[in-house]
Amino acid sequence: MTSGTGFGDFTVRRFSPERGTLSKLLARDSAVRRMDWVMLAAALALSGVGSLLVWSATRGRTSINHGDPQYFLIRHLMNMAIGIGLCVGTIVLGHRRMRGIIPILYGIVIVMLLAVLSPLGSTVNGAHSWIVLGGGFSLQPSEFAKIAIVLSMAMVLSAKVDAGDQLNPDHRTVLQALGFAVLPMCIILLMPDLGSTMVLVVIVLGVLLSSGASKRWVFGLIGAGTAGALAVWKLDLLNKYQIDRFAAFANPALDPSGVGYNTAQARIAIGSGGLLGEGLFHGSQTTGQFVPEQQTDFVFTVAGEELGFVGSIAIILLIGVILWRACRVARQATDLYGTIIAAGVVAWFSFQSFENIGMTLGIMPVAGIPLPFVSYGGSSMFAIWIGLGLLQSVRMQRPMSA
Repeated sequence: MTSGTGFGDFTVRRFSPERGTLSKLLARDSAVRRMDWVMLAAALALSGVGSLLVWSATRGRTSINHGDPQYFLIRHLMNMAIGIGLCVGTIVLGHRRMRGIIPILYGIVIVMLLAVLSPLGSTVNGAHSWIVLGGGFSLQPSEFAKIAIVLSMAMVLSAKVDAGDQLNPDHRTVLQALGFAVLPMCIILLMPDLGSTMVLVVIVLGVLLSSGASKRWVFGLIGAGTAGALAVWKLDLLNKYQIDRFAAFANPALDPSGVGYNTAQARIAIGSGGLLGEGLFHGSQTTGQFVPEQQTDFVFTVAGEELGFVGSIAIILLIGVILWRACRVARQATDLYGTIIAAGVVAWFSFQSFENIGMTLGIMPVAGIPLPFVSYGGSSMFAIWIGLGLLQSVRMQRPMSA
């Protein structure tokens, strides 16, 4: 590319290919300009804070760190890097091009879920929901079921509407979409993984609400879910550890050294942080290893103790920024397919965040759900970043004037 600078009748011309490349990247219609950088920055900030919290929670636990105080930190950073790579791959592929391979992706997830129920499956914290890959690596297929349900239901519910054949999904279409959700949910219940099932139920409700389907389906599913939960409780179909978790939630003072230990220690840790916290790496509860599973399910207690109320609110605000931008993506999507995908991811991220933080505060039952972008865990980190990639892909299809 040539450019000129005039000095009277004399013009200086210079060749600048770098400027041409930069101009393409920053052009109004470029992929770079279409991305939501506020959402991405908030996600990266959350993951950065999460790395510090995971390091603080695990650096003194050499008995589970294979003798390396940085073991969990290194693994967490690796998971984060892979997750970001999956996010980029999702953006490059695009949610619209993924539409043609959704049945294949759905089938792969179902096979992985069924593998958990085979001898390949492994039990962690009472839930038989993992596949051990060897070399210290494992996979939790229920995390990817969240993506499969969002995409498959969006594909079915939006097909006739986006084609102009319907204004809203009819009852038959809704039944077909629910069929895609019921199968993985039933398999996950057999594991049993009650926490993931709760997230999937909220995703299904969020998808239906955003699709324009009759509200009777939403109210009917809420009623059916409530009746089902009561039936499971009355028929004594829950495992003992699940019953203990709900009992501890209903009565926080129940057996603080037994079934209520996790919640009691979590609240002690958060309460001891005060306004500004005890300082990163200086939390007495964290250093003393009083809170179980602190790098995963109870990572928010590290923030509460060491960063205090201010640091905890900062994490919640970053999550709020992601949800706010994701809601904008759903509202500005150019087709129903994109709207449903974005709304499903919003329902997923919001409930999972609320449940995780809520259980550390004692306002929600302990359900073994990680905090998005923050908790340690490969499968959850991969799925969360893929979800963010789907949001960015939907965002990049909007008109630039929106």
